[in-house]
Formats: sequence, C-alpha cells, structure tokens
Amino acid sequence: MKPQLLDWKLANRIKGEEFSSSASAIAEYAAKELIEKAHLIMPGVEESVWLVVKQILASGTSMAIAASSRPASGSEHLIAHNLENLCQGKAIHGEQCAIGSVISMFLHGGDWRSMVSTYSKFGLSVRARDYGIRDDIMIEALRTAHRIRKERYTILGEVDLSREAAQNALSITGIL
Repeated sequence: MKPQLLDWKLANRIKGEEFSSSASAIAEYAAKELIEKAHLIMPGVEESVWLVVKQILASGTSMAIAASSRPASGSEHLIAHNLENLCQGKAIHGEQCAIGSVISMFLHGGDWRSMVSTYSKFGLSVRARDYGIRDDIMIEALRTAHRIRKERYTILGEVDLSREAAQNALSITGIL
C-alpha cells in the first residue's frame, strides 16, 4: 500500500478523519499498475506516456472522489515541501517525494526496499547527496515536516522527531 494511504488510514483511526475506501482503491490501483509495468516505461515512447497519463488520471479521480488530496499526498509530500523550504532548487518535487515515500514507508514498517528497487528501474536515486542535499538539511526536513500542514495527521505525528531518530531512519534506508 502507498505510504500516503497508510497515513490516511492512520488519520482515520487516530483522528477520526473521513476515509474513502473507493478513493483509496483507485489510488492503490494506479500505483500498482505503474510498478507492475515499470519495465514498459521508456523515454520517447508514446505508449509509455499513455501508461503514465492513465495512472495520473486515476490518481486525480481518487482525489475527486475523496474531495481531498489525501489519496495522493501524505507524509512524503510534507517531507518534500519541507525540503523545498530548506534547500530551494536542489531537487525537483518528484525526486523529493520519492525520498519522502521511502522514509514514510520505513516509518510505517512497510516494504521500503521494493520502493527503492522500483525507483532504481527509472534511474531515480533516493540518496539525498545525489541531489546536493546535505545530511543536516535532510535530517531537519524529516524532523520538522509535520509542521507543514498541521491539520494533516500522518505517521510523522504532531511533535518533532529527535535528531537521533531521524538520522537513524534516514541512514537505515540509505537516504543519508
């Protein structure tokens, strides 16, 4: 399951936030389709573009059903937006979300290693240094990402992670 959907389910359990199983299923389908067909996605191939566009449309549909960006945006986006604030211009949004997805999945206790493997099929690194992001900035981005949207409950919780906990999680996942 995508980390943003795990965040949404967590918010439903902890905070009573409304959860749409239909929107969640569509968002999960879109992600699984891309992962399963990753080997078919190649630069400059029209069929590849269509495969990706169909899943973007499915993701948009899931957000329309939920009347929220929840199906496509959770802790990984909070981390990405915090990185954008702390080190402007170092990596593009999608790269930052990939990094955020890996650490979010790790925090959820999910299969973050398969995410790293899938990203590598596209030549996408999740090492912060590969984007010019210093270790101290990456640690701070993870520690304080929950502040970006205080109303959006995620696995990041409501208080700053300790520096040691953030560094440990980022090191284990290979982000640092």
